[in-house]
Amino acid sequence: MPSPRFFAPLQLRGADAGIELPLPDAVAHHALRVLRLGPGDRLTLFTGEGGEYEATLTRAGKREAWARIDAFHEREREPPLAVTLVQAIAASDTMDVVVRRAVELGAAAIQPVESERSARFPAGAQGDKRHAHWRQVAVAACEQCGRNRVPPVRDAMTFAQWLAARAASPGVIFAPDAGNDLASLPAPGDTLDVVIGPEGGFVAHELAAGERAELRAARLGPRILRADTASLAALSVVQFLWGDLR
Repeated sequence: MPSPRFFAPLQLRGADAGIELPLPDAVAHHALRVLRLGPGDRLTLFTGEGGEYEATLTRAGKREAWARIDAFHEREREPPLAVTLVQAIAASDTMDVVVRRAVELGAAAIQPVESERSARFPAGAQGDKRHAHWRQVAVAACEQCGRNRVPPVRDAMTFAQWLAARAASPGVIFAPDAGNDLASLPAPGDTLDVVIGPEGGFVAHELAAGERAELRAARLGPRILRADTASLAALSVVQFLWGDLR
């Protein structure tokens, strides 16, 4: 049975086998109070810098835990295609699902955007709290799916701001009445922006602005999909065509 995996942003190197170190508070709490691990139990740690560490829990207190690093493995589970999911902000629960599935499907980054029909992103401390929550959803998804690099959930911005700042790179914007399907588009190389609209879709001037910014319009079959379904379907097809979902 695989050992439980934990994101532990520690200063570790591949040569650090044999050292004993305290686990971050959140990791210690989850290991001791949620999973009920104890001294001698095995675990896997990853720092987000690539690779993963076999470790053994050596000491456990009421709130703190220590682990011994046993070995380092240079395992990477990143797809060859670096996909940025540009997602029009949805309601909180739906957005959590989008972030989680995007991480599982290998997205290299997630860019939340406000569009005319999207949910609003709150300002100030409430917005900071929501962004931190999405970041934690991404971390938990990495722990579950085996990724050793945590894709960034970038600061929210308007769709117009993202278009203005966007580098010249391949990108696809999805719309139900687009003339192309995804398989008919040329292979993108090693990067791709995948742009998913809100419930109700992008309005006409947003689609036009996207195409002026050199985003190719494409459809996802004959049915109209919810925003979370569309992101899941788009990433799956992209990774099947040009990534590692084969």
